[in-house]
Amino acid sequence: MQSTQQAPVTLLVHGGAGTLMRADLSPTQEREYREALGQALRAGQALLLQGGTALDAAVAAVCVLEDCPLFNAGKGSVFTHEGRNEMDAAVMDGATGQAGAVAGVVSVRNPILAAQAVMQRSGHVFLMGQGAEAFARAQGLALEGPEYFHTAHRWQQLQAALAQNQVMLDHDGQRPQGQSVPEPIERKFGTVGAVALDAHGHLAAATSTGGMTNKMFGRVGDSPLIGAGTYACDATAAVSATGAGEFFMRGVVAHDIAARMAYGGLSLAEATQATVREKLDATGGRGGVIALDRQGHYQLAFNTEGMYRGVVQGQAEPQISIYRD
Repeated sequence: MQSTQQAPVTLLVHGGAGTLMRADLSPTQEREYREALGQALRAGQALLLQGGTALDAAVAAVCVLEDCPLFNAGKGSVFTHEGRNEMDAAVMDGATGQAGAVAGVVSVRNPILAAQAVMQRSGHVFLMGQGAEAFARAQGLALEGPEYFHTAHRWQQLQAALAQNQVMLDHDGQRPQGQSVPEPIERKFGTVGAVALDAHGHLAAATSTGGMTNKMFGRVGDSPLIGAGTYACDATAAVSATGAGEFFMRGVVAHDIAARMAYGGLSLAEATQATVREKLDATGGRGGVIALDRQGHYQLAFNTEGMYRGVVQGQAEPQISIYRD
Protein backbone atom coordinates (compact mmCIF):
# COMPACT_ATOMS: atom_id res chain seq x y z
CA MET A 1 0.00 0.00 0.00
CA GLN A 2 1.43 3.38 -1.03
CA SER A 3 2.13 5.87 1.74
CA THR A 4 0.05 9.04 1.78
CA GLN A 5 2.40 10.86 4.12
CA GLN A 6 3.10 14.39 2.90
CA ALA A 7 6.72 15.10 1.98
CA PRO A 8 8.38 17.85 4.03
CA VAL A 9 8.40 21.33 2.60
CA THR A 10 11.58 21.64 0.55
CA LEU A 11 13.56 24.44 -1.07
CA LEU A 12 16.61 24.26 -3.32
CA VAL A 13 18.66 27.19 -4.59
CA HIS A 14 21.57 27.64 -6.97
CA GLY A 15 23.89 30.55 -7.62
CA GLY A 16 25.52 29.36 -10.82
CA ALA A 17 27.81 26.61 -12.07
CA GLY A 18 31.24 26.86 -13.60
CA THR A 19 34.97 26.72 -12.99
CA LEU A 20 34.84 26.85 -9.21
CA MET A 21 37.96 25.66 -7.40
CA ARG A 22 38.73 25.70 -3.68
CA ALA A 23 41.85 27.75 -4.42
CA ASP A 24 39.73 30.53 -5.94
CA LEU A 25 38.08 31.59 -2.69
CA SER A 26 39.59 32.74 0.55
CA PRO A 27 37.96 31.43 3.73
CA THR A 28 36.33 34.85 4.20
CA GLN A 29 34.95 34.92 0.67
CA GLU A 30 33.63 31.38 0.90
CA ARG A 31 31.93 32.21 4.17
CA GLU A 32 30.24 35.25 2.59
CA TYR A 33 28.89 33.18 -0.28
CA ARG A 34 27.67 30.43 1.99
CA GLU A 35 25.95 32.98 4.21
CA ALA A 36 24.20 34.52 1.22
CA LEU A 37 22.91 31.15 0.01
CA GLY A 38 21.83 30.34 3.56
CA GLN A 39 19.95 33.63 3.82
CA ALA A 40 18.08 32.83 0.61
CA LEU A 41 17.18 29.36 1.86
CA ARG A 42 15.96 30.63 5.20
CA ALA A 43 13.82 33.33 3.57
CA GLY A 44 11.98 30.73 1.51
CA GLN A 45 11.88 28.20 4.32
CA ALA A 46 10.16 30.68 6.64
CA LEU A 47 7.35 31.16 4.14
CA LEU A 48 6.95 27.44 3.55
CA LEU A 49 6.76 26.68 7.28
CA GLN A 50 4.04 29.33 7.61
CA GLY A 51 1.98 27.57 4.95
CA GLY A 52 3.08 29.82 2.09
CA THR A 53 3.04 28.71 -1.52
CA ALA A 54 5.94 27.13 -3.35
CA LEU A 55 5.88 30.03 -5.81
CA ASP A 56 6.18 32.70 -3.12
CA ALA A 57 8.99 30.78 -1.41
CA ALA A 58 10.98 30.36 -4.62
CA VAL A 59 10.53 34.03 -5.50
CA ALA A 60 11.55 35.14 -2.00
CA ALA A 61 14.74 33.08 -2.19
CA VAL A 62 15.63 34.50 -5.59
CA CYS A 63 14.97 38.06 -4.40
CA VAL A 64 17.63 37.62 -1.72
CA LEU A 65 20.13 36.51 -4.34
CA GLU A 66 19.16 39.34 -6.71
CA ASP A 67 19.84 41.85 -3.94
CA CYS A 68 23.30 40.40 -3.26
CA PRO A 69 26.08 41.85 -5.47
CA LEU A 70 27.98 38.55 -5.36
CA PHE A 71 25.54 36.95 -7.80
CA ASN A 72 24.95 37.52 -11.51
CA ALA A 73 21.32 38.63 -11.13
CA GLY A 74 19.74 41.91 -10.08
CA LYS A 75 22.32 44.11 -8.38
CA GLY A 76 25.27 41.90 -9.31
CA SER A 77 24.40 41.49 -13.00
CA VAL A 78 27.17 41.37 -15.59
CA PHE A 79 27.55 43.90 -18.41
CA THR A 80 26.73 43.61 -22.09
CA HIS A 81 29.22 44.58 -24.81
CA GLU A 82 27.79 48.11 -24.70
CA GLY A 83 28.26 48.35 -20.93
CA ARG A 84 24.63 47.91 -19.91
CA ASN A 85 22.95 45.54 -17.48
CA GLU A 86 20.20 43.58 -19.25
CA MET A 87 18.39 41.15 -16.98
CA ASP A 88 16.06 38.19 -17.56
CA ALA A 89 13.84 36.19 -15.18
CA ALA A 90 11.04 33.63 -15.14
CA VAL A 91 8.68 31.85 -12.77
CA MET A 92 6.39 28.85 -13.20
CA ASP A 93 3.69 27.47 -10.90
CA GLY A 94 3.50 23.69 -10.97
CA ALA A 95 -0.03 23.62 -9.57
CA THR A 96 -1.63 25.70 -12.33
CA GLY A 97 0.88 25.53 -15.18
CA GLN A 98 0.93 29.32 -15.29
CA ALA A 99 4.21 31.08 -16.01
CA GLY A 100 5.63 34.57 -16.34
CA ALA A 101 8.87 35.96 -17.71
CA VAL A 102 10.70 39.17 -18.57
CA ALA A 103 13.79 39.75 -20.68
CA GLY A 104 16.13 42.65 -21.32
CA VAL A 105 14.99 44.78 -18.37
CA VAL A 106 17.48 47.42 -17.29
CA SER A 107 15.87 49.24 -14.36
CA VAL A 108 13.77 46.68 -12.47
CA ARG A 109 15.37 46.15 -9.06
CA ASN A 110 14.06 42.58 -8.77
CA PRO A 111 13.37 41.07 -12.19
CA ILE A 112 11.89 37.96 -10.57
CA LEU A 113 9.08 40.09 -9.10
CA ALA A 114 8.38 41.45 -12.57
CA ALA A 115 8.17 37.90 -13.92
CA GLN A 116 5.76 36.95 -11.14
CA ALA A 117 3.66 40.03 -11.89
CA VAL A 118 3.51 39.13 -15.58
CA MET A 119 2.16 35.71 -14.63
CA GLN A 120 -0.38 36.93 -12.12
CA ARG A 121 -1.52 40.28 -13.52
CA SER A 122 -0.93 40.58 -17.26
CA GLY A 123 -2.72 37.75 -19.05
CA HIS A 124 0.54 37.06 -20.89
CA VAL A 125 3.57 34.85 -20.28
CA PHE A 126 6.53 36.84 -21.61
CA LEU A 127 7.23 40.57 -21.79
CA MET A 128 10.49 42.05 -23.02
CA GLY A 129 12.46 45.27 -23.11
CA GLN A 130 10.55 48.52 -22.89
CA GLY A 131 7.22 46.73 -22.62
CA ALA A 132 8.40 44.81 -19.58
CA GLU A 133 9.81 48.01 -18.08
CA ALA A 134 6.55 49.88 -18.60
CA PHE A 135 4.55 47.01 -17.10
CA ALA A 136 6.81 46.84 -14.04
CA ARG A 137 6.45 50.59 -13.55
CA ALA A 138 2.67 50.35 -13.84
CA GLN A 139 2.65 47.60 -11.22
CA GLY A 140 4.56 49.79 -8.77
CA LEU A 141 7.65 47.59 -8.68
CA ALA A 142 10.89 49.15 -7.44
CA LEU A 143 13.03 50.65 -10.19
CA GLU A 144 16.67 51.72 -10.03
CA GLY A 145 19.07 53.76 -12.14
CA PRO A 146 22.16 52.29 -13.85
CA GLU A 147 24.34 53.21 -10.88
CA TYR A 148 22.51 50.70 -8.66
CA PHE A 149 23.45 47.79 -10.92
CA HIS A 150 26.99 49.02 -11.63
CA THR A 151 29.48 47.08 -9.51
CA ALA A 152 33.23 47.54 -9.89
CA HIS A 153 34.08 43.87 -10.19
CA ARG A 154 31.51 43.29 -12.97
CA TRP A 155 32.87 46.31 -14.85
CA GLN A 156 36.41 44.94 -14.56
CA GLN A 157 35.11 41.61 -15.76
CA LEU A 158 33.72 43.27 -18.89
CA GLN A 159 37.05 44.98 -19.57
CA ALA A 160 38.80 41.61 -19.31
CA ALA A 161 36.31 40.07 -21.73
CA LEU A 162 36.69 42.96 -24.17
CA ALA A 163 40.47 42.65 -24.06
CA GLN A 164 40.17 39.00 -25.06
CA ASN A 165 37.28 39.59 -27.49
CA GLN A 166 35.29 36.88 -25.69
CA VAL A 167 31.74 36.35 -24.53
CA MET A 168 31.97 34.40 -21.29
CA LEU A 169 30.12 32.95 -18.39
CA ASP A 170 31.08 35.01 -15.38
CA HIS A 171 32.41 31.84 -13.74
CA ASP A 172 34.87 31.13 -16.51
CA GLY A 173 36.56 34.38 -17.52
CA GLN A 174 40.33 34.11 -17.40
CA ARG A 175 42.85 36.73 -16.31
CA PRO A 176 44.23 38.59 -19.36
CA GLN A 177 47.89 37.92 -20.05
CA GLY A 178 50.06 40.13 -17.88
CA GLN A 179 47.07 41.82 -16.23
CA SER A 180 46.17 41.51 -12.58
CA VAL A 181 42.45 41.09 -11.99
CA PRO A 182 41.38 40.73 -8.36
CA GLU A 183 39.97 37.35 -7.42
CA PRO A 184 37.35 36.10 -7.56
CA ILE A 185 36.25 38.26 -10.52
CA GLU A 186 37.16 35.61 -13.06
CA ARG A 187 35.02 32.88 -11.58
CA LYS A 188 32.01 34.51 -9.98
CA PHE A 189 28.48 33.35 -9.38
CA GLY A 190 26.11 33.13 -12.32
CA THR A 191 22.39 32.69 -12.89
CA VAL A 192 20.42 32.23 -9.69
CA GLY A 193 17.38 30.06 -9.17
CA ALA A 194 15.12 28.24 -6.74
CA VAL A 195 12.66 25.36 -6.77
CA ALA A 196 10.21 24.69 -3.96
CA LEU A 197 7.69 22.17 -2.63
CA ASP A 198 5.04 23.55 -0.28
CA ALA A 199 2.88 21.96 2.41
CA HIS A 200 0.03 21.51 -0.09
CA GLY A 201 2.21 19.31 -2.32
CA HIS A 202 2.68 21.94 -5.02
CA LEU A 203 5.88 22.79 -6.90
CA ALA A 204 7.30 26.01 -8.35
CA ALA A 205 10.46 27.25 -10.04
CA ALA A 206 12.08 30.68 -10.35
CA THR A 207 15.22 31.75 -12.23
CA SER A 208 16.95 35.12 -12.68
CA THR A 209 20.13 36.22 -14.48
CA GLY A 210 22.21 39.03 -15.87
CA GLY A 211 23.32 36.75 -18.70
CA MET A 212 26.84 36.50 -20.08
CA THR A 213 29.60 39.07 -19.82
CA ASN A 214 30.15 40.95 -23.10
CA LYS A 215 26.97 39.49 -24.61
CA MET A 216 25.46 41.16 -27.66
CA PHE A 217 22.80 43.84 -27.20
CA GLY A 218 19.44 42.09 -26.91
CA ARG A 219 20.79 38.58 -26.31
CA VAL A 220 18.38 36.43 -24.29
CA GLY A 221 19.44 33.17 -22.66
CA ASP A 222 17.60 30.16 -21.33
CA SER A 223 16.59 31.54 -17.92
CA PRO A 224 13.35 33.30 -18.99
CA LEU A 225 12.41 30.65 -21.55
CA ILE A 226 9.82 28.30 -20.10
CA GLY A 227 11.01 24.74 -20.65
CA ALA A 228 14.63 25.68 -21.28
CA GLY A 229 15.93 27.20 -18.05
CA THR A 230 12.75 27.18 -15.96
CA TYR A 231 9.92 24.67 -15.65
CA ALA A 232 7.48 23.34 -13.05
CA CYS A 233 4.68 20.78 -13.12
CA ASP A 234 3.21 19.08 -10.06
CA ALA A 235 2.94 15.77 -11.93
CA THR A 236 6.69 15.65 -12.58
CA ALA A 237 9.21 18.21 -11.31
CA ALA A 238 10.29 21.78 -10.79
CA VAL A 239 13.59 22.68 -12.47
CA SER A 240 15.88 25.71 -12.59
CA ALA A 241 19.02 25.70 -14.73
CA THR A 242 22.32 27.55 -14.92
CA GLY A 243 25.18 27.52 -17.39
CA ALA A 244 25.76 28.12 -21.09
CA GLY A 245 22.24 29.14 -22.05
CA GLU A 246 22.41 28.32 -25.74
CA PHE A 247 22.83 24.62 -24.94
CA PHE A 248 19.94 24.66 -22.48
CA MET A 249 17.73 26.33 -25.09
CA ARG A 250 18.59 23.87 -27.85
CA GLY A 251 18.09 20.93 -25.50
CA VAL A 252 14.96 22.33 -23.80
CA VAL A 253 16.68 20.98 -20.72
CA ALA A 254 14.25 21.87 -17.93
CA HIS A 255 11.25 20.40 -19.75
CA ASP A 256 13.29 17.43 -20.94
CA ILE A 257 13.73 16.27 -17.36
CA ALA A 258 9.98 16.48 -16.74
CA ALA A 259 9.20 14.77 -20.06
CA ARG A 260 11.44 11.79 -19.26
CA MET A 261 9.49 11.37 -16.04
CA ALA A 262 6.06 11.81 -17.64
CA TYR A 263 6.54 9.74 -20.79
CA GLY A 264 9.33 7.38 -19.85
CA GLY A 265 8.45 6.66 -16.24
CA LEU A 266 11.91 7.64 -15.01
CA SER A 267 12.53 8.76 -11.46
CA LEU A 268 13.70 12.32 -10.84
CA ALA A 269 17.27 11.13 -10.38
CA GLU A 270 17.23 9.00 -13.53
CA ALA A 271 15.65 11.75 -15.63
CA THR A 272 18.01 14.44 -14.38
CA GLN A 273 21.15 12.40 -14.95
CA ALA A 274 19.99 11.29 -18.41
CA THR A 275 19.24 14.84 -19.47
CA VAL A 276 22.58 16.19 -18.23
CA ARG A 277 24.37 13.34 -20.00
CA GLU A 278 22.51 13.52 -23.32
CA LYS A 279 21.65 17.21 -23.59
CA LEU A 280 24.76 18.76 -22.05
CA ASP A 281 27.67 16.32 -21.88
CA ALA A 282 27.08 14.97 -25.37
CA THR A 283 26.86 18.43 -26.94
CA GLY A 284 29.61 20.21 -25.02
CA GLY A 285 27.22 22.22 -22.87
CA ARG A 286 28.37 23.25 -19.42
CA GLY A 287 26.21 23.94 -16.41
CA GLY A 288 23.78 22.36 -14.02
CA VAL A 289 20.24 22.11 -12.71
CA ILE A 290 18.36 21.91 -9.45
CA ALA A 291 15.29 19.68 -9.65
CA LEU A 292 12.60 18.66 -7.17
CA ASP A 293 9.53 16.41 -7.24
CA ARG A 294 6.44 16.45 -5.02
CA GLN A 295 7.68 13.48 -2.98
CA GLY A 296 10.54 15.67 -1.79
CA HIS A 297 13.19 13.92 -3.87
CA TYR A 298 15.72 16.37 -5.21
CA GLN A 299 18.74 16.60 -7.47
CA LEU A 300 21.57 19.15 -7.67
CA ALA A 301 23.32 18.00 -10.83
CA PHE A 302 26.12 19.67 -12.80
CA ASN A 303 28.97 18.79 -15.15
CA THR A 304 31.29 21.64 -14.17
CA GLU A 305 33.92 21.87 -11.45
CA GLY A 306 31.36 23.28 -9.06
CA MET A 307 27.91 24.77 -8.55
CA TYR A 308 26.83 27.10 -5.78
CA ARG A 309 23.88 25.25 -4.30
CA GLY A 310 21.85 24.55 -1.20
CA VAL A 311 18.82 22.71 0.11
CA VAL A 312 16.59 22.89 3.16
CA GLN A 313 13.76 20.54 4.17
CA GLY A 314 11.20 21.02 6.91
CA GLN A 315 12.65 22.77 9.93
CA ALA A 316 16.18 21.47 9.37
CA GLU A 317 19.21 23.70 8.92
CA PRO A 318 20.21 24.57 5.34
CA GLN A 319 22.82 22.39 3.66
CA ILE A 320 25.13 24.34 1.36
CA SER A 321 27.82 23.17 -1.07
CA ILE A 322 30.06 24.83 -3.63
CA TYR A 323 32.61 22.40 -5.04
CA ARG A 324 32.30 18.98 -6.59
CA ASP A 325 32.47 16.54 -3.67
